Amino acid sequence: MPKAEKLEAVAQYKKLFEESSSIFVTDYQGLNVADITELRKKLRENKHKFLIGKNTLFTIAAKGTLEGIEEYFSGPTALVFTDEDPADAAKILNDSFKDKDLPKMKAFFLDNEKFEGAEIGRLADLPSKEQLYSQVVAAVEAPFSELIRSLDAMYQELIGTIDALAEKKKGEE
Repeated sequence: MPKAEKLEAVAQYKKLFEESSSIFVTDYQGLNVADITELRKKLRENKHKFLIGKNTLFTIAAKGTLEGIEEYFSGPTALVFTDEDPADAAKILNDSFKDKDLPKMKAFFLDNEKFEGAEIGRLADLPSKEQLYSQVVAAVEAPFSELIRSLDAMYQELIGTIDALAEKKKGEE
């Protein structure tokens, strides 16, 4: 790769390291071209960026961004950068890798915190942001809904009692 291309690649990588909230470091051994293409497509559809590059360029670009990430740049290395839901990216990677012996997840970084690759299953099992939001809304809404149902039942009982008294008065006249 000519020097100008390397400088451009390092600049692109550095920008991704600085702007991404979550980064997944994995190898890609054991994946054929069709597997990599399919994985890239799934990640791209969900607004995640999948890159395969040279470890030396990744190392140069990562300097001063994430502490300890350089130790995972050995052997075949692929990176997934995302600002979207990290659980979504983890699910895609986990599902793509679970039936194969290789590749292996090396590590992932969420908001500058490092996690070992084996923990990806826990992240992949988390519900999506939308599901979490709906669960929170349901939890907040439930007591209010119950209060409204209780008040409605009380008023229905009161109205029923008043109607019964009115009928009784009509019958006495």
